[in-house]
Amino acid sequence: MKTSSVYSPFTALTLKLVGLVMIVSSLLDYIILAIPSNSLESADAFREWQWAVTTQGVDRGVVPLVGIALFLTGYWVSKSLNDPRTEPTSYTVEIRFWVLVLSAILGLLFLLLVFLHTSNTLWRSNRAFEQIEQQATQVETQLENVEKLKTPEGLEKFRQELERSEARLEGAIEAGQVSPAQLRQAKFQLEASKSLLKAFQENPEVANQKLEENVNKILSRNLEQQNRVKSNVWKSGIKTILSSLLLAIGYTIIGWAGLRSLGMS
Repeated sequence: MKTSSVYSPFTALTLKLVGLVMIVSSLLDYIILAIPSNSLESADAFREWQWAVTTQGVDRGVVPLVGIALFLTGYWVSKSLNDPRTEPTSYTVEIRFWVLVLSAILGLLFLLLVFLHTSNTLWRSNRAFEQIEQQATQVETQLENVEKLKTPEGLEKFRQELERSEARLEGAIEAGQVSPAQLRQAKFQLEASKSLLKAFQENPEVANQKLEENVNKILSRNLEQQNRVKSNVWKSGIKTILSSLLLAIGYTIIGWAGLRSLGMS
């Protein structure tokens, strides 16, 4: 009995103190997390920010839940000691009330995050597929242009277009209208086009065969990228959605059940 009278009040105080520290530190962490580190001028940047905040927020959602559970456990220990010295004060009861209100609010918040993250997951998946389709469209356009190289007239026209493109690039460089990154990309495309023209001039059949092999590789890679998008985006999205739903259920049950029992008492 002596051991219980000495250590139980300390245990209750420790549980309540640790619980409050976890709750407050988690709220501060959420506030800092919600502050965007980059500009959110575009809709895409805003959506990416929402995705990152939701994912990280749900990953850390267990911490305040544990803090709430520890505080309520400490409150219950204080009340169960039947010792006037450890009887919960009006101040402690008021803190308990606000902790339960916070739990109910967090339950509603995580429920809203379920719908928000579902929408953002669909958006990320669709955007990734659009980028892959754009790459496939570029490949198809290249194929249509290559078809023209199979005739002498097409080869001559392609050579003239290359000369005009090279002249425009030189003019843009002299005028200072091209950034280093754009210059590297333009030179790479120009050299690739020259190599393609030379290959068709020397041996059209071999060049066409190699080009088809490269196109098949690109299309195969696009298919792999689509499968990767389905796996990565949805795997991460569904994990966050389910975790947020479980947190919403946990917070809501603790909050509303606690407020109901507090009102009844």
